Amino acid sequence: MNRADRIIAILTKELHPARLELQDDSHKHAGHTGAREGGETHYSLVIESQAFSGMSAVRMHQRVYALLDAEFKNGLHALAIRASAPKN
Repeated sequence: MNRADRIIAILTKELHPARLELQDDSHKHAGHTGAREGGETHYSLVIESQAFSGMSAVRMHQRVYALLDAEFKNGLHALAIRASAPKN
């Protein structure tokens, strides 16, 4: 299973998102800090989940980072996040 698949599996299991889009942006960061051969280091995430209801943007990001802690410890360098709760 590659990193993108692991990220999607973790976020789906824990947050049951209504929307989840993950894009590997590693190719845009070749030669930068944290980049490595083969990519899987820099991602963009769009996620919408009822689990975020009532949370500030900072708290939503902290939740995502906490869930992906093992990925960050094992080579994930950067994650741009657009997180929200569904609008009723």
